[in-house]
Amino acid sequence: MTDLPRAGMRQWLGLAVLTLPVLLIAVDNTVLAFSVPTLSQALEPSSAQLLWIVDIYSFVLAGLLVTMGNLGDRIGRRRLLMIGAAGFSVASILAAFAPDAATLIAARALLGVAGATLMPSTLSLLRNIFVHDDQRRFAIATWSTMFAVGSAAGPIIGGWLLEHYWWGAVFLLGVPLTVGLLVVSPFLLPESKDPDPGRWDPLSAVLSFGAMLPFVYGIKMAAEHGVGLTSTLAMAIGLALGTVFVRRQRRVANPMIDVVLFADSRFRAAVTANTVALFAFAGCLFFLTQYLQTVLGLSPSRAGLALVPGTAVSVLCTLSAGRLARRFGAAAVISAGLGTAATGFLMLTQLTPDSGPGLAVGAYMLISAGIGVAIALTVDSIMANVPPAKAGAGSAVSETANELGIALGTALLGSIVLAVYRRTMAGADLAGIDPGALDAAKETLGGAAHAADQLSPAGAQALLDVAGTACTDGMRLAAAAAAAATLGAAIMAARALRPHAVPADAPAH
Repeated sequence: MTDLPRAGMRQWLGLAVLTLPVLLIAVDNTVLAFSVPTLSQALEPSSAQLLWIVDIYSFVLAGLLVTMGNLGDRIGRRRLLMIGAAGFSVASILAAFAPDAATLIAARALLGVAGATLMPSTLSLLRNIFVHDDQRRFAIATWSTMFAVGSAAGPIIGGWLLEHYWWGAVFLLGVPLTVGLLVVSPFLLPESKDPDPGRWDPLSAVLSFGAMLPFVYGIKMAAEHGVGLTSTLAMAIGLALGTVFVRRQRRVANPMIDVVLFADSRFRAAVTANTVALFAFAGCLFFLTQYLQTVLGLSPSRAGLALVPGTAVSVLCTLSAGRLARRFGAAAVISAGLGTAATGFLMLTQLTPDSGPGLAVGAYMLISAGIGVAIALTVDSIMANVPPAKAGAGSAVSETANELGIALGTALLGSIVLAVYRRTMAGADLAGIDPGALDAAKETLGGAAHAADQLSPAGAQALLDVAGTACTDGMRLAAAAAAAATLGAAIMAARALRPHAVPADAPAH
């Protein structure tokens, strides 16, 4: 596609601006994961509240991505980006000064609303700014690396804040980024939108949100408490509304999502691989950060530094994804990336409370490298199949896959860890420990750490030894589940994304 225009200096500066929201989201998610032990002690949330503090952001964001992506196509992607940046700043301040767990959950929900305006806007703007295939692939790879950079920077900066200030300071990290985004966007980012968007369909917007929330809630409840009436009913409602949404998209003249795209096996495979990759990675980060801090006893900043090698490898591999795809083919590289991540998860199944950080760091390097490559190429594959005029709706599909994977990974893999932890703690011999402290210790690892602070040195060590073993047992099972998921996705990608799977009359990208 040598006839397509190539980007100039202003476009590359625009790319730098568009990486700020990605960096913001990554920092926000990682900082929260590292602040879980501190939050548990400061706000004393129940186990359900703790998961909602982590999950609600992704649930709300995932539910609104389709609506916001479509809205950006209509009102302008740059305008929506700036609205989201302002909203994220306000919600971050509310979260930072939340006096209790319920208020923090509400603030995180508002962050989800604002975040839903940011992510589709950045990716859809990239799709319209970089029209040359090679440049678009490199731009998306750069965009993807910001997740890794933010994941590394968040714990280091956030860990320092946690050690020197109160827990709410970590939520203020994103405010300078959103302010900077508001200042420079009008000068470097061209406005773009669908020239003929058609009529807005509010019913489709309601259906897309209504389908996502009950379905994800039902999965979360089933994973945490077992399959029951509430979880089954919630999932059934979500599936029913999702079915109505899809049918409506097939009938209306201007659908929010062109469901015909999913008839392409390559498109479906790219979306599925994207979801599984984020599912495994998010769950890993959720329990690995707790292992480094609470089981191994590392400070938040040292735990963050322990993950830097993995981040560095991820950045290098992700930026090389396009070159690797040109040489070996996207299907082979995506499959190899997911297979590499599966190897890292299998390494985590060998962790013990006495392993030290070396095994965890090595496994995280493999996971980060493999997931980074896979995400960069699957996102590019998704966006390459979407017309520029519908880039907002197309990016919403990609981001919905991302956020749904993150939410489910935290909920399902996190719930596996919790279930094993509680079962082990319930059968442990912890005689002599205050019943109130014991009840808290049996709920979460953070609760055990808080209870240990109230015990004698000998009693505290005994409690932490049992809790550390219980948590590590849960981590090994969750890591095995993540390995199975990523290995299955690798096999699927190798089959569905291979070149000869493309119909002869399919358009080239």
